[in-house]
Amino acid sequence: MITILSGNNALHALNLTPWEQNVLNMKQSSSVTYTYSSAEALVFELKMRKSIVDAATDLYRSGASFADFNRSRCNPRYWTRTRLGGFQLRNDVLPSDGINDIFQNGRMYGFECATAIVLVMYKAILDTVGPTAFNTYFPNLLLFTWYYDNDLQFNRVQLPDVYPGDALYFNNPDFNPARPGWRGENVIMLERNLYFGHGPGILPAEAMLAILNANRIPGSMTPAYVLKDALALNFEHIRKLQSGAARIGRRKYLFA
Repeated sequence: MITILSGNNALHALNLTPWEQNVLNMKQSSSVTYTYSSAEALVFELKMRKSIVDAATDLYRSGASFADFNRSRCNPRYWTRTRLGGFQLRNDVLPSDGINDIFQNGRMYGFECATAIVLVMYKAILDTVGPTAFNTYFPNLLLFTWYYDNDLQFNRVQLPDVYPGDALYFNNPDFNPARPGWRGENVIMLERNLYFGHGPGILPAEAMLAILNANRIPGSMTPAYVLKDALALNFEHIRKLQSGAARIGRRKYLFA
């Protein structure tokens, strides 16, 4: 269910694309009440979610490959590879240019799935708020697992109340130690039962779980599963970045 606190509360009057209307219908049919300060805040979230889905699809098509931290690689014109396998933006490169290069020259890059999720979120924000705001609020980028800039904020949500653009995790508790890259898979939900995972690609849940189950300890009877906890971008905070109303952060956080 959706509630709008101020302005016109007529959801049918919103000028939405068919994709946005579909997500709106999904949220409207939920037993959870989603409250928005205005119709503009709701529309911004829907457009932002579409940007996340588009960024995930673009990353899949970019040619960037999966690589663990020992084998990660990047374009040295834009990024410096750290000793731990992350990518530090060069001082002479704009954040927007560094992010865009990964999508334009993906074959020069290799990284793991958590980095991919953060990268998708950065790209979606860049495409939504524009390079000026993005470069103001996201300087000195470091791409390394779940490290991210203070202005990339998430809200924790739980299944089944997840929607396209949310980040989920497929957990493989009995992963084969010889193949640690299959301990789990961070994914972006693209639509109902369709997910992007950096490495496996774009697959339904059953196929994603089948890949993880094929990489368990031999004889394991504990199957992979989807964690109930998920992450949704803090869309209202990103809306403030677009308007310049947010305070500028500099710290990095580690999601755990």
